[in-house]
Amino acid sequence: MSGLIAAGIAGITWCFCTATASLCTSWCGNDKPSTVPPSATSGRKRSVVLLAFSVVVALIYQYALAPNYDRISWQYLSDAWTSGCEDLGSVEMTQVCSGNAGVYRAASAAFVFFVIFGIAAKCKPTSNREAWPAKYVLFLFLLIGTIFIPNDPIFIPIFLWVARVGSVLFILIQQLILVDIAYNWNTAWIDRSDQAELDEGPGKGKKWLAAILVSCGILYISSLAGIIIMYIHFGGCATNDAFVSITLVMTFLCTVVQLTKSETGSLLTSGCMTLYATYLCGAAVSKNPDAVCNPKLGETSTWSIVIGLLIAFVAMMWTGWSYTTEKRLGGAERAADENDGGDEEKPKAGGLVINNESYGASDSPLTESENQGESSSTNPASSGSSWKLNAVLALICCWYAMTLTGWGAIENRGDIANPDVGEVSMW
Repeated sequence: MSGLIAAGIAGITWCFCTATASLCTSWCGNDKPSTVPPSATSGRKRSVVLLAFSVVVALIYQYALAPNYDRISWQYLSDAWTSGCEDLGSVEMTQVCSGNAGVYRAASAAFVFFVIFGIAAKCKPTSNREAWPAKYVLFLFLLIGTIFIPNDPIFIPIFLWVARVGSVLFILIQQLILVDIAYNWNTAWIDRSDQAELDEGPGKGKKWLAAILVSCGILYISSLAGIIIMYIHFGGCATNDAFVSITLVMTFLCTVVQLTKSETGSLLTSGCMTLYATYLCGAAVSKNPDAVCNPKLGETSTWSIVIGLLIAFVAMMWTGWSYTTEKRLGGAERAADENDGGDEEKPKAGGLVINNESYGASDSPLTESENQGESSSTNPASSGSSWKLNAVLALICCWYAMTLTGWGAIENRGDIANPDVGEVSMW
């Protein structure tokens, strides 16, 4: 038996050392020419998959491992998962606290991972695309290692406060993400309308414009319904009324300003931001620690968790797959500025195109996708924002940790053990 244990430990040690050596070789080595730097989005899909995996692990920790802490035969491990949760007054509250700490374990492991490799990408941009098998192995070791760390003080309260601050920053970045998604959505449907006018005849593109208006109507009606519900269920208190009224007035003013003062104003974008502001307002008033103002105090808000995870999912998809991510994070502009070379205009290929075939062109120009691929892989300026992707993913880790734990609230069946958390979450 001792031989099997020793063999297992030796195998785990070998895997860890091999992964570490692979990373060190990647950082110190030069497997590609220095003239071929990565784009700002190198490795981003693998990063998003890793983040999604950490969310799954967090849910397993919260709803599978933490409620069964009392069945753990190893006393040290049981004490580690209940550290900082002993004085809550009931077994149910202790289980909720341990579940929250389980979420912090998975989220903190992912947060540390993206911070470390964000720094590595800042120092060496090629590290964002290299040694991903080794990175996944080391992340698994990091997740496993968090199981044996006591809650207090690493996860509660240190990482809890880190996650709260990071979530506030994510809320700001999320507005950029939603605006970018809404603009892309609006532009895509307008382009389809224009294309339908050309291909199918005059008036055939109106269906896409009507679809935009219908989508806007759904967004604004949903926002208005949410505000009315908040007035009915959470009204009557000065703080809640102020939150809801400010949300209503500011979203209306922002919509008017965008449509009248902005040259690129989009009603669809305004509708998306109005609905998002309504969600934030609803999440805030539902965390009011005053029982008179909050009839839902002490109840786990399933809708808030679902919408919060949906927002995290949208942010992950944008980070991993949106074609405008690099531009929004600042890499594309610098690349374009250096490629343009000031005001000098690049020579353009000429010729006649008939049925997707070109004639009379002096050179064979690259297609748009090939041109973009070459630009992102040969221009050093395009790699300058790869670390920002890791920063965004680190903030998403903070956001989903706060979403799953109600910003650190310990509540069960209408009771709440730390009502002061509600005030922090609300503001």
